Amino acid sequence: MSQDNTRPTPDNREAYGHFQMITTRWMDNDVYKHVNNVVYYSYFDTVVNQYLIEKGALDIEKSEVVGLVVESQCRYFSPIAFPQVVHAGIRVAHLGNSSVRYEVGLFRDDSTKAAAQGHFVHVYVDRATNRPVALPDKLRAALLPLLRPAKG
Repeated sequence: MSQDNTRPTPDNREAYGHFQMITTRWMDNDVYKHVNNVVYYSYFDTVVNQYLIEKGALDIEKSEVVGLVVESQCRYFSPIAFPQVVHAGIRVAHLGNSSVRYEVGLFRDDSTKAAAQGHFVHVYVDRATNRPVALPDKLRAALLPLLRPAKG
């Protein structure tokens, strides 16, 4: 089994099509004085769902179709800590029939390089049956402007 010795590098801000500002909170820091790793996934969820709500593609209480996370990953490049501001950038790397791969870059304050970046895959399902369904037209239309090829 061969190992790939190439180390991932952080993306630049230009690699993302939409940004949401997220204010860190005192409680986000851990005993090591930086934002705890689990909080990064919360930032991922926040930027994607806020975007979908703003575009009218998601009503968290009434939408008949909802996205379930089936895969996620995060790579950490440099720490984020309270009271810094996070600029969360998103792009869509894959737009399937019933699934979407979102990629997220987290940028600390005015930094041009991502402090962390990752992805998650939503499979869209009927809320009542939990069975996969085709992406609704309104959702697909909201995601098309964010569609970018995956970095790798």
